[in-house]
Amino acid sequence: MILTTLAAAAGFDPEAATQAYLATLNGAARAKSDAYFEGGYWLLLWGAVVTVLVAWIELRFGWSAKWSAWAGHVTQRRWLRPALYALPFVLVTALLTLPWSIYTDFVREHQYGLSNQSFAEWSGDQLKGLLIQLIIFPLLLMAIFAVIRRSPARWWLWATLIVSAFTMVGAVIAPVFITPLFNTNKPMAAGPLRDQILGMAHANHIPAENVYVFDASKQTKRISANVSGLGPTIRISLNDNLLNRTSPAEVKAVMGHEMGHYVLGHVWRNLIAFTAVFLLLFVLLWWSAPRFLSRYGARWGVTKVADPASLPLLMAIASVLFLLMTPVLNTIVRTDEAEADAFGLDAAREPDGFAAVSMKLSEYRKISPGPIEEFVFFDHPSGENRVRRAMQWKAKHLNDAP
Repeated sequence: MILTTLAAAAGFDPEAATQAYLATLNGAARAKSDAYFEGGYWLLLWGAVVTVLVAWIELRFGWSAKWSAWAGHVTQRRWLRPALYALPFVLVTALLTLPWSIYTDFVREHQYGLSNQSFAEWSGDQLKGLLIQLIIFPLLLMAIFAVIRRSPARWWLWATLIVSAFTMVGAVIAPVFITPLFNTNKPMAAGPLRDQILGMAHANHIPAENVYVFDASKQTKRISANVSGLGPTIRISLNDNLLNRTSPAEVKAVMGHEMGHYVLGHVWRNLIAFTAVFLLLFVLLWWSAPRFLSRYGARWGVTKVADPASLPLLMAIASVLFLLMTPVLNTIVRTDEAEADAFGLDAAREPDGFAAVSMKLSEYRKISPGPIEEFVFFDHPSGENRVRRAMQWKAKHLNDAP
């Protein structure tokens, strides 16, 4: 028995196994995947350009100042004006960016065969998202501009805490109140696979008594899953594409990965990391926005950062910063994803399932980027790295008892 397992371990070549998996995506399919993902690099740049251009239009033609003046006419309550300002701002900004959204989120997705939605269905989801913005964004602006008015010297600190608080609340309420607006969630049918997923959850002290399946196939061909929510809203979910397109071993591998995010506390760690990012952003805004206004504010009809009319300027500066921070932001997320990969391999013990599903994900993610390319543009480990780590895990655990 021992000699057999040692021979098996000696005969398994993780690099050869990796290359065998990688060879299953080649030719036109690989070229298509690479083209889709590499095109996304340019979308980052052009997305920032679109944001800056829209902000310039809203400032240059005095629209932002007019919206702020309108809010001042409607109410004498200064704390309420940012919320009123947010209404035309959200609507007009959505209209100005609509051609870009149609191309990036609808046309391009159909060009690469990733979308299942008609234009009417896509538009319906966009309208739902717009309505959610019209509810949440005014509340956020009220809070941020209140601290800008009351604490001119330290508003960057209070704004950071406000955005972080909104982020945490969003993580709690999204699984229960927001995602059901876009997809139907149903309990997973009873059976061995459901029992195995819940068994993994309970073994790792995840307080879930059900697994939910959501109908993402009505929108996309992508596969996904998550352990979302905080406290009483925690739920384990997977989309129907994952269930229908993959084997039980692949499903377990994905769910082990997603459970890793919960067990390893990535929600809280990301909250801390992105709070630091928000802090940097608001310090930059606090320092730079008054300088822009002192130079151009008279032309725009905006003289103070405390005026909600300064919002397009703040958004433009933020978009440039986030573009420049792309490698940092991606590294934060990619580090967590790599840790969740390792956790998932240990939890599910399905290295071939993980490798196989990594190949499916590589239908729309470039599978073999260069190291600098992966560092800058990838928010997940590349498919090649994931497959290789799975095969290395398999080689290391060939002697384990079944």
